[in-house]
Parts: sequence; structure tokens; C-alpha cells
Amino acid sequence: MSHNEVESASRTRTVTTQDGLELVVEERGDPSHPTVVAVHGYPDDRHVWDRVAADLAADHHVVTYDVRGHGGSAAPGAPAGYDLELLAADLRTVTDAVSPDAPVHLLAHDWGSIQTWHAVTREDGTPSAMDGRVASFTSISGPCLDHVALFLRRRGLRDLRPVLTQALHSWYTLAFRVPVLPELMIRSGLLGALVARTERIPRPSVRDAVNGLELYRRNLPRRLGRPQPRRTDVPVQILAPLGDAYVTPAMATSAAGYAPDLRVRYLPGGHWIVRKRAGVIARCVRELVAERSGGTAAPALARAGARGAALVRTGGRPGRASRWEGGLAVVTGAGSGIGREIARQVADLGGRVVVADVSEAGAAETVDLVTRRHGPGRAVAAVVDVADEAAVAALAERVAAEHGVPDLVVNNAGIAVAGSFADTTAQEWQRIVDVNLWGVVHGCRHFGALLAAHGEGGTIVNTASAAAYLPSRSLPAYATTKAAVLMLSQCLRAELAGAGVGVTALCPGFVDTPITGATRFAGTDDATQAVRRRDAAAAYTRRGYTPQRVAARLVRAVERDLPIAPVTAEAHVGLLASRLSPGLVRALARVDGTR
Repeated sequence: MSHNEVESASRTRTVTTQDGLELVVEERGDPSHPTVVAVHGYPDDRHVWDRVAADLAADHHVVTYDVRGHGGSAAPGAPAGYDLELLAADLRTVTDAVSPDAPVHLLAHDWGSIQTWHAVTREDGTPSAMDGRVASFTSISGPCLDHVALFLRRRGLRDLRPVLTQALHSWYTLAFRVPVLPELMIRSGLLGALVARTERIPRPSVRDAVNGLELYRRNLPRRLGRPQPRRTDVPVQILAPLGDAYVTPAMATSAAGYAPDLRVRYLPGGHWIVRKRAGVIARCVRELVAERSGGTAAPALARAGARGAALVRTGGRPGRASRWEGGLAVVTGAGSGIGREIARQVADLGGRVVVADVSEAGAAETVDLVTRRHGPGRAVAAVVDVADEAAVAALAERVAAEHGVPDLVVNNAGIAVAGSFADTTAQEWQRIVDVNLWGVVHGCRHFGALLAAHGEGGTIVNTASAAAYLPSRSLPAYATTKAAVLMLSQCLRAELAGAGVGVTALCPGFVDTPITGATRFAGTDDATQAVRRRDAAAAYTRRGYTPQRVAARLVRAVERDLPIAPVTAEAHVGLLASRLSPGLVRALARVDGTR
């Protein structure tokens, strides 16, 4: 066995707590590397971290341990032995044993996070249990109980919705405080089977599940009834699973008012994300450790810091700022029209934008508009023909290398061809399919792969059209490509759902954009084409629906994760008509709108 293999092998020992209990501690990796101490929750033991620990052990010293009453560790003889103060003291004992000379990086989940929050925070005028021993803390699905109580009181006075939502998620905390019945359900196997089946995890140990009930019974009444504004200066990273059945994202980030050095990442996944997405958890921890060790913050971590700062400013109240602040968007066709306004809207909300367009001058003008409003750094230009797959692939690679994986990708570039099917040439068909369909396919393939592999979710918006579901004898080529984009978006939405990546088809109607003045009218000479372009542009101008309103609609669609986002009134009515009265829609398709 090589030296590296010896250093990475698992090593187990015991440590003795201040009240005489033996705790089982497992170590992996080279002790000379930064130490990460991971604390498990209920009803788990240290093995919940095995996959995360195996990943991190390549370049970290990783320590896991069975908390008192769980796994191989001894159990206290009385319920008082599960008080948070003793659990916090245990964490200090373990860290002093495994890293006596250097601060450690803490990683915790569920009740492990609850006790770790208690250990790293302090009441006014008193030191914390971990004073001087913590370099960073990554918390998953476990808030500080004092913060929870203060959050519920503060929000309950102004907005009952998050309070009621969390109450529905936390029903089990009341059930666990009922005498005898929870123990009977656990020992019968019913509760373990239910958790294992619904969460798709191994069935928990009966001993762990029974002992852990005292965590709820001893600590919830004491901390929720008399909360203190416990604060910490420790750099904190909160990983909030969006599909957590027990802890809502709002509750997970309730520490925002008490942890000023905060980073927040909303991750696709459920409560036991530590088992199912170990690679993502390990990467998030690795990035924070690297930053705290003097390295440059990874782009995703920098965005998490901007999001955390927004939450701190609002006292933990989630909103648009926490959704968009510091984010990164890539928008194609952003040199004019709808794409330009989407880029400006994202920048206005605090995000950064890669402005991609086939026109170098158009992209530069959009960047200049954003820079004049927000200063340098909010927008960068990229020249790309979306019909060229190699160019799109190179753009995706360059964006990831220079700016990180984007949160939002808007495949917006498009052209228009009007005229009958008979008049539309093969060359005109080829060009519109290359841009409107293949351009979206290329963007989805190369940027979608980045988002899915990154594991932090995101959104792809594909600009379709009301023409996607409203056939017209005047727009066979355009409508065909946009219908294909709509169907592609719905198929891709189903495929990427498991990766937490949303896909939205944006369907504008008659919008006043430069595309009307560049429409190709098939089967016409230059003079006739110029007249029709002028007439079409005038008609759209009279309609008066601006690209700014489309961009605002896109923002709402992304926030609500809509599958289809019709924009104008005619787009809404057309979608409804296509579903309720397709015969009427087919009849209207016979009208020639080009004359």
C-alpha cells in the first residue's frame, strides 16, 4: 500500500466527553491537510457522510463521529444528557482531539447543524463553545433553534405564509414530543420503513431513532420558548435543498441576521442530499475551504456570497435580491431587441450578463448600456453565430472557465421568414432552421450539460413564439421552427428536472423589435420586401408592446419556474384557444397576414 493510500485509509478511535461518554471518531485523509469535521443528524450516524468524506479525503483531513447515543458511541443515562450545551461541548472535544493546533472547517446536516450552530454562536457577552477553533461552517438543513424562534415571531407578525409553510413541514416535531407513541412506532418498524421508503435511504437504526427523540424533547421547548439572538463571526455557507420535506429554504437561511459573513446556495435535492449528491456537497465545501485558506473564491461561491449579503441586508427575508444578486446569465441575440432588454433587466436585478450576439457592434452597444448604468464588470460581450455548433461549444467552455457555470441561459437569437410555403426556398428554410432551431439545440446541449453537471440547478429559457401554437399560412417556416422550440423545451424540461434545471419556453406575441425590419419575405423582389418590412414594423410599433415588458415577463417566469410563458395578451388568448378551440385556430390560419 502506498503512502497516499495509507494516509487516505479510514482510521477509527474513541474520545471521551467531559461527562465521561465514549464517542467513536473516524478519520480519513492526510492530517497535514485542512481538517473538515462533519456532524451527522437524526436518525443517522457518521456513515451518512461516507461518500462525501471519501471525496474530500483526496485533499482534506476528514473527521466524522457518532454523536452521543448514536452509532457506536455511548448514550447518556438521562434525557438531560442530550442538551445542546453538551452536544456543543462534544464537538469541541472532538475537534481538540483531531486538530489540536489548527482551526477546523465544520460541515453539518440536520440535527448536526442545529448543535453546530449552537456551538459556533454566542449570546451577548459570552464566548461560544468553539471560540477560536473554527475556520468555516457549512450548514445543511439544520438552522439554529434560537434563530428559528426569532424568525417565526418576526415573520408571523408580518407574513404568515412562510410560518404556516414551515409548520406543515415540521409536523413531526410535535409528534416526537408525545410520550411513548413515537417509541412504539419506531420499535414496530413502521416509522423506519416510512422514512426509508419516502426518502429512499437505508432504514435507520432503532437505537439511533429512539435515542434521538430526546433531541427534540429536551431542546425544542427550551430554545424555542426563550430564544436569544445568538451571533457568530464564523464564515458560514448554507446549502439549502429546494426539495427538503422538513426544512424550508426560508427557515434554513433564518441565520442571515446573525451571521454577517454568509454564503447561500439553493441546491436541487431533498433532505438527505448528503447521501444522494455527495459530489456537489464535497465541491461546495472544497470551494469554501480553499477560499478561507487564501485562495480565490470560485465563481459559484462568489455568487453565493452575493446572495448571502442580500439576505443579510434584508434581515433574512428572501426576495428578488437573494434570487438574482450575483448571478450569471448568458443571453444570445442580446445585441438588440428582446435579448438586449433581458440583459439589462438581469443587470438591474444585480446579476452579471454574457451578452452574446452575431453582431459585434450590437453586443458592444448592449454592454455599454449596462456599464453606463451599473459600472464595469456587469456585462461582457461575446460574438457568436448560434447556427455554428463549434462556436456555441467554445462559448460555453469559455464562459465556464472565465466566469463560472451560469445560473440562467436564454437561447433568444432568432430570425424571421414570412411568406407561403411554396414561395419559401430551400436556402431560406435552411437558414431559419439553422438559427431558430439548431441555435437553440446547440445552446441547450452545451450550456445544459454544464448546468446539469454543476449540480446547483439553474434555468434555461428558450424564446419560442405565439406562432408555436398558432398556425399561419403566412409563417410556415417561422412557426415550424418555433413549434419545434416549444416541444424541445417541454421534452428537455422533463429530462433535466432530476438535475434541478428548469426549462421555460418564452412565447411573445406582437412585440416591437428590430426583427420586423429584418424579416425575409419569401418570393418578393427587393422593392416589395422593403415595403412589407416597413409596413410590418409600423404595425408592430402601433401595437406598442415593448421588449422591456417581455424581459419583465421572463423574470417572473424564471422565478416561478413556468414551463410555458406566453407574454402578450394575444399570446395568452392564442394559447387558450389552441387548447379549447383548435378548429377556430385552424380557420384563422387561412388568413394571409403578409398582405
